[in-house]
Amino acid sequence: MSLTPRERQEIAQANASGRKPVVFVHGLWMLATSWQPWRAFFEENGYATLAPGWPDDPETVAQARANPRVFAGKSVKQVTDHMAEAIGTLSRPPAVIGHSFGGLITQQLAGRGLAAVSVPMDSAPFRGVLPLPLSALRSGLPVLGNPANYRRSVALTYEEFRYSFANAVGESEAKRLYETYPVAGSGIPLFQAATANINPFTEIKVDTKTPRRGPMLLITGAKDHIAPSAIANASYKKQKRNTAPTAIREIPNRGHSLVFDSGWQDVAEAALAFVKEHH
Repeated sequence: MSLTPRERQEIAQANASGRKPVVFVHGLWMLATSWQPWRAFFEENGYATLAPGWPDDPETVAQARANPRVFAGKSVKQVTDHMAEAIGTLSRPPAVIGHSFGGLITQQLAGRGLAAVSVPMDSAPFRGVLPLPLSALRSGLPVLGNPANYRRSVALTYEEFRYSFANAVGESEAKRLYETYPVAGSGIPLFQAATANINPFTEIKVDTKTPRRGPMLLITGAKDHIAPSAIANASYKKQKRNTAPTAIREIPNRGHSLVFDSGWQDVAEAALAFVKEHH
């Protein structure tokens, strides 16, 4: 098994609790610890939670910043398979909530029939989602601007983080978020997303039609630069053809940091309401 001791412990605790489980999936440039406020909120509302990392993720931001090369070489399929392994050891199907590339992975997990209900937020696009807004291209340039970054790990400067993640918050909050959360990220997922629509063998595919998908709520920040509403709406058009309930919600005046900035609880309450209704 590739699961870490922490992940195995969280799974065991969730199974022993008898509560309905919720799995949180983080995106590129983040760690599982970024979900801590969400986990506390959902646990207060009666759920058992776990937040698996991406393969080889350090446990803390300090460890991650001390050894950024550990993030290199991770593809989307590796991460999705790791999350599927964690879900496979749960005693009951979980709700799955993911952000950014974690939102894409959430949709892949739902497409594999592994989610009782799912909430992808500010999700990266998958094959068949055609809009490519300029802000998304600019957000990807720190990685995509150099083909050698495919096999590297790449960290964001403050200016890059400010544009991509923290454009909808004030300067002081943006600086606090930058000091607290981002770590280096694998270059591979961004190159995979950028070529998904021209690569028939891409890992960036989602089974939107399977009857095993379960209810899904897509959440998007109206001011998101990395995954603008055009991407969310195109994803929703694909997903809404599913026989299971499918909804989309745009959060006004919020950017890509909407799950960990000072307004995170508004988003968490929207996700919780949907999970409670369907799980």
